[in-house]
Amino acid sequence: MIYAETTATRKITKLKSRIRAVQGGTSASKTVSILLYLIALAQSDKEPTLTSIVSESFPHLKRGVMRDFLQIMQGHKYYHDNDWNRTDYIYTFETGSKIEFFSADQPDKVRGPRRDRLFINEANNIKFDAFEQLEVRTKDFVYLDWNPTYEFWFYQSVLEHRKDVDHITLTYLDNEALDKNIVASIESRQNRKNWWKVYGLGELGEIEGKIFKNWDIIDEIPRHAKLERYGLDFGYTNDPTCIVAVYYYDGGYILEEIAHRTGMKNKVIAETILDQEQTALVVADSAEPKSIDEIREHGVDIVGVAKTRGGSKDKSFVKWSIDLVQEQSISMTKRSLNIIKSYRNYLWDTDKDGNTLNAPNHEFSDAMDAVRYAMVSLLKKPDITDYKQSEPVLPYYGDTDVMF
Repeated sequence: MIYAETTATRKITKLKSRIRAVQGGTSASKTVSILLYLIALAQSDKEPTLTSIVSESFPHLKRGVMRDFLQIMQGHKYYHDNDWNRTDYIYTFETGSKIEFFSADQPDKVRGPRRDRLFINEANNIKFDAFEQLEVRTKDFVYLDWNPTYEFWFYQSVLEHRKDVDHITLTYLDNEALDKNIVASIESRQNRKNWWKVYGLGELGEIEGKIFKNWDIIDEIPRHAKLERYGLDFGYTNDPTCIVAVYYYDGGYILEEIAHRTGMKNKVIAETILDQEQTALVVADSAEPKSIDEIREHGVDIVGVAKTRGGSKDKSFVKWSIDLVQEQSISMTKRSLNIIKSYRNYLWDTDKDGNTLNAPNHEFSDAMDAVRYAMVSLLKKPDITDYKQSEPVLPYYGDTDVMF
């Protein structure tokens, strides 16, 4: 078995129970270490085996664990293009063993044929029923990994009721291959109690710090949904530029990720918006009027959101707009990976003693900011009482909610 050895890989290979649960913090090498071990097993099998690697949705799978797998295979010069089935997402090794990839939102796959080994990536994002259906069809063992941002079915329904479970915690300190600059970045956040507990120490976190709750994930935009706005949060070098489409449908709003990347110049932002099939008003962060003007010169209908408080006089714009968004019924398409990630990790900031502050933490805020800008321009002031949830909300432009 050939792999880059770290403390994380050594700990993972020592797990021997049927259920092998690996929780941990950021950059702990959970996923990569499990993949390295599964690849090594497939390469050394005496008889062909089948390993299934599963995560919550195909976009999540393709941009996450599948990409890691292919990078490992190519980096170690194991990869042969003829052995990778791009239609069924199955890699066949020289031993005849196979590693396949599919998502937990495919019922025919979850309840499909049996396998020898199973790896559920970011297990906290799939339902317990999917785990049970997959686990009961697995012969040898099951790996689970996750960031412990909140308690989920593993703790109550698996750890407390089964004796065939190995459960370990990994941190960035278990990954000696980690770049020293990343280590320094992680350790610079030690004063943020909730963040450090989950992402630094890999310990089970507190859900109380989560800002938005009860949003749903759906497969795609319904046919009759109406595009109402694009929200735009500027970034460039360190923070990404985020563009979010906001649709209205059946009494609620649906979010679709359009862009989430660094290095986007204003011309590229404009082209990205103009390339969309439908047009709508773009509401951007008004802190960058020059960028707004440049994007408008390319033919984009864009305005800057005025950071006023609507009908509220006792809240900051940020807190008021967060409350306004949370009052709505919100869904996200499953391809909107960065919106989903931001939603799950968007937390209230804390002081050095761990006390919650009345402001969100900047980390994971970019996509949520774009959502807030779009939604504020759509919704009536919160003190208007004749609002009917079953009807589309007309744009409200009073009290300079939007800057023209």
